[in-house]
Amino acid sequence: MSDPIVQTPAGAVRGIRDEYGERYRAIPYAEAPVGAARFAPPTPYQPWDGVRDATRPSPTAPQPARDFGRLDMTPYFGPGWSRGDEYLTVDVRTPAADGAPRPVMVFVHGGGFVTGSTQAALYDGRAFARDGVVLVTLNYRVGIPGFLALDGAPDNRGLLDVLAALNWVRDSVGAFGGDPANVTVFGQSAGATLVGALLATPEAKGLFQRAIVQSGSGTGAFIPEQAHRVTLAAAEALGVDPTADAFAGIPDERFLEILPQLAGLNLRTETADDPLAGLSPFSLVLSEQPADSLANGPAADVDLLIGSNLEEGNLYLVPQGNFDKARSAVLGETLFGAGTARLTEAHHQLSGGRTHVYRFGYRSTALDGRLGATHTIELPFVFDVAGEPWLHGPNGLLGPDEPPAALATRMHHAWIAFAHTGNPGWPTGSVQLFD
Repeated sequence: MSDPIVQTPAGAVRGIRDEYGERYRAIPYAEAPVGAARFAPPTPYQPWDGVRDATRPSPTAPQPARDFGRLDMTPYFGPGWSRGDEYLTVDVRTPAADGAPRPVMVFVHGGGFVTGSTQAALYDGRAFARDGVVLVTLNYRVGIPGFLALDGAPDNRGLLDVLAALNWVRDSVGAFGGDPANVTVFGQSAGATLVGALLATPEAKGLFQRAIVQSGSGTGAFIPEQAHRVTLAAAEALGVDPTADAFAGIPDERFLEILPQLAGLNLRTETADDPLAGLSPFSLVLSEQPADSLANGPAADVDLLIGSNLEEGNLYLVPQGNFDKARSAVLGETLFGAGTARLTEAHHQLSGGRTHVYRFGYRSTALDGRLGATHTIELPFVFDVAGEPWLHGPNGLLGPDEPPAALATRMHHAWIAFAHTGNPGWPTGSVQLFD
């Protein structure tokens, strides 16, 4: 059986065919962000001649390793920094690149605005293609290149990358059998916070019709004063001025070396607390939180599915052995709960009620049964890979016990139904519990 070839507006790509459909990897949606371009808006990738190999994973954005003690988070974070300049890319899973146009789902990974990539095993996406959806996953700039505020550079360059990828979807997904008029953008954690920001971004109008926010926040952005503190600390650690020109000549390796010096900065101001509770020195930089500015973007015309997990904060305590139930609850509310509630209510009022809410309560038995319904734990169920052996064992994300297969089926198909119709299967006035 020959490998499939698709003709995109930029050029032809060769993928692979398997039992789930077709897969195309490392398709560039923007030029490589190198040197000074790391601090510039993304620019469309130039067309190519011939057939581009799309069978191997792309490089990843420069990023540090993250330690979660005994817990194996490799399926979530992926392999770490896989070096190479062309990492502003998308992967596509499709049932087939021909036939009637299918719903499109575009996934934005999490990772605290400093890590993550399309290489993470959780995001393979074969179940979406199996069930008739074209899945697009994307890489975006993280850390200093993606989110550090600098004079002479636009803020939120990682968000600009996501917008550029959505423009690629609009222009190119039809070649893969997707319907550009039926696009659902969904994200988890930092990726969900980016999706929330898209709802308030004027440039996002018309690029998607539905959105899913999994354990994100509509109030997770830094105000400029907070971002400025991070910028000054980074510039001091590097010994340069806090400008894009000064940062342009510094290698990515050096950016990663100084990240420990940015941890634990006091970002509390007279008007704002640290929305990330000290867990990351990077976030969106906005004068107004997305939950307070939805009217500026496409939110009124977008169906929203939004929710969080019952024990979000456990991930940041249990793996280090310092679990405190009350502290976990405070972390979960600060990072995700309050911001999810604000975004939910704001969208409900603006959209006339086209807001579906869920809570995820299945408790992982990892780490001697203490990990529970923590942050990230819903992803294996959304992607319908909860039975995979690499998620199990005493230190695996789901622990030694097999979760009920019906839970993954139910949750995954709710996401599929939402992508098709805007209705995941329960009324807007209720909260659906997955446990």
